Amino acid sequence: MTVMNTKEIKIKHFNKIASSRDYWRAKNAYYYAHLEKLIKFIIPPKQKVLEIGCGTGELLYAANPAEGKGIDFSEKMVASAKKKFPTLNFSLGDAEDLDSDKKFNYIIMSDLLGELTDVWKAFSCLRKVTDENSRIVITYYNYLWEPLIRLAEKLKLKMPQDYQNWLSIDDLENMLYMNGYEIIKKGSRLLIPIYIPLISPFVNKYLATLPLLKKLCMLDYVVVKESPRDDGVKGDPCSVSVIIPCRNEQGNIEGAIDRMPEMGKHGEIIFVDGNSTDGTVETIEEVIKKYKGKKDIKLIHQIPKDTSENYLKDDLETPPDKMLKLGKGDAVRKGFDAASGDILMILDSDLTVPPEELPKFYNTIVSRRGEFINGSRLVYQMEEEAMRTLNILGNKFFSLLFTWLLEQRIKDTLCGTKVLFKKDYEKIKAGRAYFGDFDPFGDFDLLFGAAKQNLKIVEIPIRYKKREYGEIKIERFRHGLLLLKMSYIALKKFKFY
Repeated sequence: MTVMNTKEIKIKHFNKIASSRDYWRAKNAYYYAHLEKLIKFIIPPKQKVLEIGCGTGELLYAANPAEGKGIDFSEKMVASAKKKFPTLNFSLGDAEDLDSDKKFNYIIMSDLLGELTDVWKAFSCLRKVTDENSRIVITYYNYLWEPLIRLAEKLKLKMPQDYQNWLSIDDLENMLYMNGYEIIKKGSRLLIPIYIPLISPFVNKYLATLPLLKKLCMLDYVVVKESPRDDGVKGDPCSVSVIIPCRNEQGNIEGAIDRMPEMGKHGEIIFVDGNSTDGTVETIEEVIKKYKGKKDIKLIHQIPKDTSENYLKDDLETPPDKMLKLGKGDAVRKGFDAASGDILMILDSDLTVPPEELPKFYNTIVSRRGEFINGSRLVYQMEEEAMRTLNILGNKFFSLLFTWLLEQRIKDTLCGTKVLFKKDYEKIKAGRAYFGDFDPFGDFDLLFGAAKQNLKIVEIPIRYKKREYGEIKIERFRHGLLLLKMSYIALKKFKFY
């Protein structure tokens, strides 16, 4: 076997096989269909997309970009791509010496790493085309499959490639880290890369997603972003909107205001009241007057006082110790829509998460250490009676489930304190139809949306306190069944799509 260990030999090889590229794609149509489906799942439509090592352009076209550019070092591959997809922009280029300073939303590097003569150099060039909002999608073969891939090439079942780099996930993560990038999430697909009626669809859709079997899949992928470049606060201070959904929390209102730290260049506090009957609204109105000129405080009503709109009668008659059927999620969304800050924060009105913890979230997000900051109540010792044993067990169960579903580590799915940029929330909102309006709590809606938009999710441990005023609104068994139902929706949308 000839080892193609120089770039010139590689270019000559790909120019030679360019004319037969369609033949090999047709021969392995099942594999390429799954690759295109994966790219469509990861990359939202109508983005600015660059594919490095684009070949004849099919994958870039499948991404449905608003602006698509492909580069390849094979002149004949590029010529074929231009002919097939005239609406996209293709040009001759080298992954290890990018000649572009244009920034893209997404960069695709599919089955490319094995062909590079210098992977480190290729990663070092990526800063030319990425910024802090860019995402890089890398697909590569699982090293365990090398003997079978070699055999397939000898049997003329696969396009000949000869020399390949074989990188483990640790190798890949290390080289990305050295060049200023970090992996957001990683996954695997395809236990059976050829089509066997009934068997392949079942195995690849269901069995290949299971924790142990996925390690045997042929196709691995990672989604990558730029790492923060320093340890300090990056850029100008941001404005902050703290959303506090409340229902019969009169005794916690002034405490929330008094204890709210100053953050960023401007802070606003938005109470979203859920038809309180204990004087909560009156207390909020009083603190608005009391702190006028000192703190920016707003009140909006989850159910407008003019109830001529078609609200559920049940919501207007819900017992004061229960959550409205509209749900906390509806209150959060209304608060987010009314917010003017660059950064959106949720603080539960029961103050079981102390307001004094919020600067940790602010500093983490403005330094770009994360893009969706989730509180975790399950690290530090809780105050006695802060959380019931059954709730703790439920949280641990959903932690394991969501880490698997979202392919990012999630320790506490149901902590009410969540922080993100408003611009990223707008992306989640625009993509909400993918999951549907299914979550009365709001936690899953935001977590699912953040994962689907490829935001980096990080968690900050907080000290969870017991409630000092009011009643717990969560109904463990009824709401537990709802959470399982929502997890099933995530299973279908993230694993069985």
